[in-house]
Amino acid sequence: MTLALPAAAQELQVDMPDREIEYSPYLREDFPNQVFFGDTHLHTSYSADAGLVGATTTPSDAYRFAKGEEVISSNGVPARLRRPLDFLVVTDHAENLGLPAALSDEDPILTETDWGARIAEIAAPGTEESQIAAYEFWMQATFAGDDPLAGTPFGQTMWERVTEAAEQHNQPGTFTSFIGFEWTSQPNGSNMHRNVIYRDGKDRADQIVPISSYDTDDPEVLWQWMADYEEQTGGRMLAIPHGGNLSNGLMFDDITLSGEPLSGDYAERRMRYEPLYEITQIKGDGEAHPMLSAEDEFADYGTWDKGSFGPEPKTPEMLPKEYARNALMRGLAYDAELGVNPFKFGVVGSTDAHTGLSTAEEDNFFGKVALVEPTGDPIRYEEAITGRATPDDPSDDLTHADAIAAGLAAVWARENTREALWDAMARKEVFATTGTRMRVRVFGGWAFDEADMGRSDFAAYGYQNGVPMGGDLAPRPEEGTPRLMIRALRDPDGANLDRVQVVKGWTTPDGKTEERVYDVAWSGDRAPDTDGKLPAVGNTVDAETATYTNAIGAPALGAYWQDPDFDPEQRAFYYIRVLEIPTPRWTTYDAVFFGIERPEGVPVSQQERAYTSPIWYTPDA
Repeated sequence: MTLALPAAAQELQVDMPDREIEYSPYLREDFPNQVFFGDTHLHTSYSADAGLVGATTTPSDAYRFAKGEEVISSNGVPARLRRPLDFLVVTDHAENLGLPAALSDEDPILTETDWGARIAEIAAPGTEESQIAAYEFWMQATFAGDDPLAGTPFGQTMWERVTEAAEQHNQPGTFTSFIGFEWTSQPNGSNMHRNVIYRDGKDRADQIVPISSYDTDDPEVLWQWMADYEEQTGGRMLAIPHGGNLSNGLMFDDITLSGEPLSGDYAERRMRYEPLYEITQIKGDGEAHPMLSAEDEFADYGTWDKGSFGPEPKTPEMLPKEYARNALMRGLAYDAELGVNPFKFGVVGSTDAHTGLSTAEEDNFFGKVALVEPTGDPIRYEEAITGRATPDDPSDDLTHADAIAAGLAAVWARENTREALWDAMARKEVFATTGTRMRVRVFGGWAFDEADMGRSDFAAYGYQNGVPMGGDLAPRPEEGTPRLMIRALRDPDGANLDRVQVVKGWTTPDGKTEERVYDVAWSGDRAPDTDGKLPAVGNTVDAETATYTNAIGAPALGAYWQDPDFDPEQRAFYYIRVLEIPTPRWTTYDAVFFGIERPEGVPVSQQERAYTSPIWYTPDA
């Protein structure tokens, strides 16, 4: 049967024979319209500090798990995610990357070297004692700073295995497997680690073996290596620092690692190659500290502020140079002084798990390393993670019970591809969560109106008339005041929302920095008290059953907010923090599942949260 075209369509064909009719409005959209969740920091058995101490998962296993497949953990426990991730970066340590795999395979490229033959001999019995001995033997080389496999093809060979796994699992449009590695700088034991993420595929990544801490501990040398890679290959890469709370004040220091004061050139290079910071992960949350943000009742979350990976103990004066909020504020002061902001970063969350399993949910947390996977062994709580500075004094130890099941990186982009996701990271249109998959969106501008919150074209209007998270406000119009439009939607499988907050940092006329946290939207009929403090949302957590209910909170919250304290002469930033209602902590789930006591000193419940990248305001010159 042949259908005749309507008369109007026939006429249109006659009148416009060469014109393409674009009925669908989405053909013309070009702004980010989807949020993708993933992990930019995961280790497998190819990392020496994972594979030499029990991890058996491979990079391929890690990608399969992230894609939603069932994987057997290193201790034989079946594992699976509730929902697949959208992307993953396997970031195994560059220092002798692939060493455990080479030992397992008895690879001659390793065993034909004197050092390789010796560590193979140590590891050969396959017992827990021999594993620890092999790990300690390898650690001696890292402390000495001399690569025992330098001058051999080991690094190139193992790197090509890593890039091959990423290439095999990359499915543009469905799942993105980035190529990456971790550069593990640790001067005097202080954490200065960076994860390096490639925009490129295997053809470019294979051209240069990753830099390691055997080559340098200095981030400036890392940036030069990245610049050389880009010039030689035509590719692109970025680095994400993490673990500033364990850096003993080095992560956001006032001087470079070589002892020079920060300069405009330093600031430009740092922001060129390090546009993001990993603000939350298993080894603590790095947004704020209660000593630094005394008026912020939610600043003490996942706080790791004692212990050390090196011989130098943690002291209070190190804290201002370790936490993201303080770094963002100090960056404003540097911008005024240097004309460039060295700490103008966006934020992501990730796990830093060394199990090959990217698990950030409280009821499915496979831990930091294979030794503390969920088998019911008390060591899962008791394993010490820090405390090397004072080994005979347990008061500054942090154990695995203090770990938090966090976090995830959320990226606003149009498609799930390496290029689209990497570009969004580079422009800082990202936010961090502590494991929840809530959706958060914010636009900053000068002309938004409260009625705009209800627009059906909310996102399109926001991009046309303002900037998203990670952006800079346009030059201020006369009498303009920054206005934010914020939307937050709960994780569909998670908890309701408690509140939405705006965190503001600014500079004063005398060059000092200040901060304030504003509650801008909340659930229920609560009202701020006379001091402006909003009452707690409540807590439905039942510790005996490790359950909660969504009888409190709200599934979605939105806010239109104008800065009531705006001064056009003061530099400022604004970021959004969204809190869920209280839910059981992973230790509470474990206690119920295994029928064991909860560890002392950790809370029964917690409030998961999200942090957006800031929006910045700079006065006109």
